[in-house]
Order: sequence, then structure tokens, then C-alpha cells
Amino acid sequence: MDDQTRLELEAAAFRRLRDHLQERTDVQNIDLMNLAGFCRNCLSRWYQEEAAARDVDISKEAARETVYGMPYDTWRERYQREASADQQAAFDAAPKAH
Repeated sequence: MDDQTRLELEAAAFRRLRDHLQERTDVQNIDLMNLAGFCRNCLSRWYQEEAAARDVDISKEAARETVYGMPYDTWRERYQREASADQQAAFDAAPKAH
């Protein structure tokens, strides 16, 4: 596979993941963190970091809007729920990425 095709496939897979997470508003970030070790905020931070590595200035808010499909505060108001004691305990016990 040539590099351009690989790049296009990776970009398409990212967009599908982003779109899937935008549709699955029932899945909370803490659930993602507890099961997979990353969440929407991680994905938006990675997006911002990769932009910065290429000298592209993207704000934290703009990166989050790319991932969430709306301003972060709007998403939080509409969809974020308070973490349960079990969710928080699992999060506290999980190994942390560096």
C-alpha cells in the first residue's frame, strides 16, 4: 500500500470513530476511560497535539468541537451525567497513561 492510500484510510477511520462517538452520546467519557483508557477529551488533545507538531494552531476548544461535534460546554449540558460511585472507583483504580 502506498503512503497516500494509508494516510487516507487512517483519516477515514478517524472520521468514522469521531462520528461514532458523536452519535453515541449515551457512552460517557468515564466509561471510555474505564474500558479503553482514553475518551473524547483524549482524542481531542491528540488532535491538537498533532496539529501543533505540524505548526497548525488549533485551540483546545476548537479541537474539542471537532471531536464532540459541538462546543464542549453544550455537549456537557446535554449529555454528561455525574459519574456513579462504581464508575469513579474504577477510574481511580485504573492505571494512568503518561
